[in-house]
Amino acid sequence: MAVGKNKRLTKGGKKGAKKKVVDPFSEKDWYDVKAPAMSNIRNIGKTLVTGTQGTKIASDGLKGHVFEVSLTDLQNDEVAFRKFKLITEDVQDHD
Repeated sequence: MAVGKNKRLTKGGKKGAKKKVVDPFSEKDWYDVKAPAMSNIRNIGKTLVTGTQGTKIASDGLKGHVFEVSLTDLQNDEVAFRKFKLITEDVQDHD
């Protein structure tokens, strides 16, 4: 072994160095999900989307997203039993 080199220090890097813990929900945005005008109740709920980073826009990640909704929730009628799959086509500003 060469003089002046300490193999134990160069091999492992810093001892006890840990990654910074980041809350994954701090980087996400909430969007309201609204049904088409044909239903009595427009607001279906909320959804979570990864936020905008660089060239990746958050609203693009929501386009094409499928929401499965019961007819009971759309019309406020407790005897309706069908389920609909609503596909996101347009994204407007989020709240």
